[in-house]
Amino acid sequence: MESDCPARALLVDRYKARIQKGQRTLRDQYLSCLDPDPACLLYERSQLIDEVLRELWIELCFPDSMALCAVGGYGRGELWPASDIDLLILLPDDPDPARAGQLEQLLRLFWDIGLEIGHSVRTVEDCLREAEKDLTIQTALVEARMIIGNYALFSRMSSEFRKRLDPQAFYHTKRIEQDERYRRYQESPYSLEPNCKDSPGGLRDLQTILWIAQVAGYGNSWRELKRHGFITYQEEQGLARRERFLQKLRIQLHFHVGRHEDRLLFDYQTALAERLGFRDKPTRRASEQLMQEYYRNAKTIMQLNTILLQNMGAAIFPSLEHESVPINERFQNTRQLLDVTYEKVFAEHPDAMLEAFLLMGRHSELKGLSARTIRQLWRARRLIDDDFRQNPLNKERFIELFRQPRGVLHGLRRMNEFDILGRYLPKFGAIVGQMQHDLFHVYTVDQHIMQVLRNLRRFSDTDFTHEYPFCSRLVSEFDKPWLLYIAALFHDIGKGRGGGHSELGAFDAQEFCDEHGLGEEDSELVVWLVRNHLVMSNVAQKQDTADPDVVAAFARTVKDERHLTALYLLTVADIRGTGPKIWNSWKDQLFEGLFNQTRHLLRLGGQVPAQGIIKERQEEALRLMLYHGIRESAHEQFWSLLDTVYFLRHSAEEIAWHTRALHYRVNTGEPVVKARLNPHGDGIEVMAYTRDQRDLFARMVGFFSRAGYNILDARIHTTKHGYALDSFIMLDVTGRGSDRNMISYIEHELKERLIRQAPPDQPAQGRISRQVRHFPIPPQVSIEDDEKGAQFVLSVNCSDRPGLLYTIASVLALHGANLHTAKIVTLGERVEDTFLITGGDLGNQQSRIKLETELLNQLKY
Repeated sequence: MESDCPARALLVDRYKARIQKGQRTLRDQYLSCLDPDPACLLYERSQLIDEVLRELWIELCFPDSMALCAVGGYGRGELWPASDIDLLILLPDDPDPARAGQLEQLLRLFWDIGLEIGHSVRTVEDCLREAEKDLTIQTALVEARMIIGNYALFSRMSSEFRKRLDPQAFYHTKRIEQDERYRRYQESPYSLEPNCKDSPGGLRDLQTILWIAQVAGYGNSWRELKRHGFITYQEEQGLARRERFLQKLRIQLHFHVGRHEDRLLFDYQTALAERLGFRDKPTRRASEQLMQEYYRNAKTIMQLNTILLQNMGAAIFPSLEHESVPINERFQNTRQLLDVTYEKVFAEHPDAMLEAFLLMGRHSELKGLSARTIRQLWRARRLIDDDFRQNPLNKERFIELFRQPRGVLHGLRRMNEFDILGRYLPKFGAIVGQMQHDLFHVYTVDQHIMQVLRNLRRFSDTDFTHEYPFCSRLVSEFDKPWLLYIAALFHDIGKGRGGGHSELGAFDAQEFCDEHGLGEEDSELVVWLVRNHLVMSNVAQKQDTADPDVVAAFARTVKDERHLTALYLLTVADIRGTGPKIWNSWKDQLFEGLFNQTRHLLRLGGQVPAQGIIKERQEEALRLMLYHGIRESAHEQFWSLLDTVYFLRHSAEEIAWHTRALHYRVNTGEPVVKARLNPHGDGIEVMAYTRDQRDLFARMVGFFSRAGYNILDARIHTTKHGYALDSFIMLDVTGRGSDRNMISYIEHELKERLIRQAPPDQPAQGRISRQVRHFPIPPQVSIEDDEKGAQFVLSVNCSDRPGLLYTIASVLALHGANLHTAKIVTLGERVEDTFLITGGDLGNQQSRIKLETELLNQLKY
């Protein structure tokens, strides 16, 4: 065949055309159906390839002594649109050179006609030997079937292979393999871009169940597992539905991408949602609805996987009887696991479901739940109805869960996994699996709530005191910290319904507190926290907390130290629970600073005059300068050029640093640039002092961007004699870890640029993340008077991108606006920046509208 090129070319063209036509027909038939059958498509694709391979085998005259076999997914009759075709060519003995050459030509031909082949060429002995060493080969052979050839040879291999299979060893290695796979995906199905095949809760979880069942002799279908008593009829139907959903999703993913791809990337989620019939709603994108369906599906599959593997494990490893220690008439301690005393405990006593989790918290010797307890909990969850929720005993037990000294988080997580929490609190059930395409939450709403609860619990755990020293101290002095857990449970429960989720959540929290008999004072705190859980974040990150009026207004909102402490703890736990990279030392400094300022004010009983604050800071700054050997009168000329706003916006330590650097060169002709490691956390603090000049802020922003730094905070001040005194807090975004080495570079290079007054550096070009590209936030810009009417507050809310701050600075410069402070808040892929500006005819409404419009136009691109 290889030497007969024209004949080979005709053969290739004929089979390639046949495969393409057959696949196109199957695709068109599938996509034209309103409710297509995914299993039918997978089977028919397998049949199509079977027919092609059989005909090729016959046409190429391969001897009857060999066998062509399908293995892996193709072996079980599931051939996905873009998956490899796994083949085993089974030989009676090692091939001679002529036979090896013929086989090589065959494999090349497979590729030439458009088949993506994964192949092995082995004898029976090779198969048996390799299967003992390699779990992947062993698993592939479990599903082997013959396509054409010597049936006796295939039967011998299959029979010998199955004789050597050890169900216990296979179970053990498959569990290890699954555990390793889970760890690769952080043991969670809730990735923003999950893998629908390999992520926890994906197709691989279902396949693992059936592989183990097949090796153990329990069949290879959900129906056979039901026949063996491992699952109920309802569970059989549920597994089939969830498998069907994943099959549809993966088929559409392969069709859409046109190649092998199992990741639900942002790039594909919108198109997949449309293909699967989801449509945008006023409050939720179609892609968010698709992903919620996926996450709920994955969560259920993970739970059923756990139950089935435990149940099959108990059958595969029959254990000796262990003496159980009674706990009460419904529960017992069996091998340090909470076990039901008989099979129908929850069916006869539904209230025992909450009791089980309460006992887990009360008995430290219990390490988990037994297999049959998990199975019965899962099956009894549907008994949670309105009567169950109104039962006073269940209400009491649910509240008691939060009061336990241990096991609160673990219990709530388990209740969420088993769908008990969502059934007891239907409003919570509505947000299970709900994704948040807000560019900074990396968890679904329910998982974010669990992360917040985890953080609050860690504040109380002495093992984490080193990580949260300030929070740990506060929570140790806080009366009834369990109220914070209830507030955390409700703080985002109102999301996805339209309207303000804080108000919706506060209404739900009030209803919960009333129904569960919380006292008036406790209820008030919980509801107040839910309603105001974003307030401290907004004040700390978007307002000028150096302004005494801002702190005084915040103090009036929190009213007393108990509310302040509770709000601070919930806020820190909330922000840290949005994603692993959101919290940093700068935020830590911001929030702790606001807490301390407010607590100080509350203890003084009200408003502290600005002059009193300024005097305190100046006295502390003088003390610090004396410590560094600066003479007592050295500050006088420099301070005489500064107004009260400067002293309000800077700490005593910053004032002392500025004064030490500038007191002897107040009227210097050259710019002064000083940099140092941020004394309050990560990053660098930079001060620049120079005669005011056009585009100054844009020039510095461009330089910092080129140097690889993001600005977190900027304070812009103009002295009475026309000098700019600007200070910045910045974080390195390059990952080079060399802030100390960058200090001299910044001082020298920025000074040179300010001397030359060269055009601003264009910021370094970078790539916009795929998440921003596919789920952008429409930019929002507003300019409003500040409370005193002397300045204007510019708020910008949009997707993050390289050079964003430079763009804003350039537009402000173009319109003649003067910048006084900048609060830069980056939340994942989203920014919420606040600027205090004056000038540029901002007092004129038309001028403000023109500036807002220009900013919106620039931020769209």
